[in-house]
Amino acid sequence: MNTTTQNIQLALDFPHRPSLGREDFLVTACNREAVQLVENWPNWPYFSICIYGAESSGKTHLANVFANNVANLTNYPYKIPFIKAHSINMDNFRPLFSQHQCLVIEDLDEQINQEALFHLYNMYRDEGGNILFTSQEAPARINFSLPDLRSRMNIVPAVKIGEPDDELLSALLVKLFMDRQITPTPELINYILNNMERSFAYAKKLVSEIDLISLSKKRAVTINIAKEAISAINTSEISQGDLFK
Repeated sequence: MNTTTQNIQLALDFPHRPSLGREDFLVTACNREAVQLVENWPNWPYFSICIYGAESSGKTHLANVFANNVANLTNYPYKIPFIKAHSINMDNFRPLFSQHQCLVIEDLDEQINQEALFHLYNMYRDEGGNILFTSQEAPARINFSLPDLRSRMNIVPAVKIGEPDDELLSALLVKLFMDRQITPTPELINYILNNMERSFAYAKKLVSEIDLISLSKKRAVTINIAKEAISAINTSEISQGDLFK
């Protein structure tokens, strides 16, 4: 097929909707403990837990599993809000507690309003309710400057989602393609597994790049398109790295 620039069309980056149900969460050795902890609600070992791990490792997906469990196990449909940790402040921590029995607080790190989180934590602990935190680091490893908050976060049960194995990466790639209405062949998945960086974030970035190239060229997803996508990502990462030398 002629792949000259005359035949290349601009790809429209239509939003896609990832599947976030429990049946769509891919369980292997690297995340099984985290899944078990989340699904153990309301019999958690503490009022709060934390799931931590690398970017795109499935933390938000697991938080959605938790939210669905709460809705299914309570007497009324309850939509748990997902709050970015950086958005919590001294003006909104009281309304958050008064309006919501449970919270998901995402992207926990030391750059948050620590006093506001300290007070919110105490309210849920002392007066009832649950918080699921997500973070890239275990709370005990986050350098909170407020000693009282640091001591409290140190006792929050935390489970890591580890680096993906081949079984999980393979299933994850299939899911990422299917979320975009693409059915990958086994040969395509095997090629990608043998040539990709072993990380959740890279898998997500690669599937997006493959989809973009496929749309722009109006061609089905093939190994050749995967090769082009891997080359494009690797070249981009090398170029960005050169900027900081």
